[in-house]
Amino acid sequence: MSVQSIERLPDRVTLRTSPAGLILMGGGARAAYQVGVLKGIAQILREVRRGLDPTIAQGHNPFPIVVGTSAGAINAAALACRADNFQEAVAQLVHVWENFHAEQVYRSDLLGVVRTGARWLTLLSLGWMVRRSLRIRPKSLLDNAPLRELLASMIDFERLARAFERGHLRALAVTASSYTSGRHVTFYQSLSDYDLPAKLQRVNLHAQITLDHLLASSAIPFVFPAVSLPVPLGTPGGVEYFGDGSMRQISPISPAIHLGAERVLVIGAGQLGSPGALSGIDARRYPSLAQIAGHALASIFLDALATDIERLDKMNHIAAALTAAQSRALNLRPIESLVIAPSERLDGIAANYIGALPRPVRALLEVLGANRGNGAALASYLLFESAYTRVLIDLGCSDTLARSEQVLNFLTDRLEPAPSHAPKVVVV
Repeated sequence: MSVQSIERLPDRVTLRTSPAGLILMGGGARAAYQVGVLKGIAQILREVRRGLDPTIAQGHNPFPIVVGTSAGAINAAALACRADNFQEAVAQLVHVWENFHAEQVYRSDLLGVVRTGARWLTLLSLGWMVRRSLRIRPKSLLDNAPLRELLASMIDFERLARAFERGHLRALAVTASSYTSGRHVTFYQSLSDYDLPAKLQRVNLHAQITLDHLLASSAIPFVFPAVSLPVPLGTPGGVEYFGDGSMRQISPISPAIHLGAERVLVIGAGQLGSPGALSGIDARRYPSLAQIAGHALASIFLDALATDIERLDKMNHIAAALTAAQSRALNLRPIESLVIAPSERLDGIAANYIGALPRPVRALLEVLGANRGNGAALASYLLFESAYTRVLIDLGCSDTLARSEQVLNFLTDRLEPAPSHAPKVVVV
């Protein structure tokens, strides 16, 4: 679908100046969808450049506040380190995700899978018989050591620092969940030290984001190993072990708002409604381990976002009904939001591409019960293969272009056609 589906491309537009937050949710390989959404946004901005100063439009970052969770944290950091050129940042992300292979994220060779997943399953079934097995407990189902090398090539932390210094970026935040203390921690990097509230086992730490923060945030429970991070919050030794930031994430939109966002674009990694049963699942059969695991991951990655969107909508209605004095007294302000989520079930798409996984990984998933129907949800988080990720990118892009009007309204202010004697370009 072309951006020309917009009812009328404006003769003049100006980029909105109120701080916008971009919230990228988790979901493993499903995060390819959000790359497609960003691709669509970049295309929309290119189409309306004729109403903007081209030099501003090319380098402008429409999202000075970026918050990422799990795989979304990786995409958030990749965007943030190229905040001086949004189009370049999106192009780089698209290139990586369109050419993905599982071996770039986790050990997918036979030896690598045997050392982690196969050993793990063996110990679950027979480990109780061998006492010495307690000394060789594996840390996770898969070994994601290759991901560190990939991230080192994707994320330029020196460029990230310059983005802050030159005003292209206001804040980058990534979330992680502590296995040590049970707290959900938002690590944020910014030139300012914000006084962010701590609530219900949720804390915020001003920190310099590193590869370890990204690996911790994207450590899917059971699937990838936990990562130790320094946390000066009274923990003995000052170090805690962290896993995926989607766990215990009660309010995923909150960090962006507390970091100053007045409007937020939220990109999900799954349908937010009630899509019903996936075709191909035999409802009479007892659910496989893969099916149960996929259901648990869906709860971790999707439910908190849906609830938080409903909460934000209710708070906006309350804020709209208050007087200005009441709003100040209650510290409430309306937050404009735009949510883009898949129009199709991603596990349904994944069911068609399980065969693209490396044979050892496919065999491991088959042991757990993953196939074209049952267990496809689990595979949808691990399918870092281009055959699958390209379909998700295309879906994200088409979903975004189908909502070009809303995206354009979120990013820009439309101006009335300029008088014939007025300059054609609006400088913002």
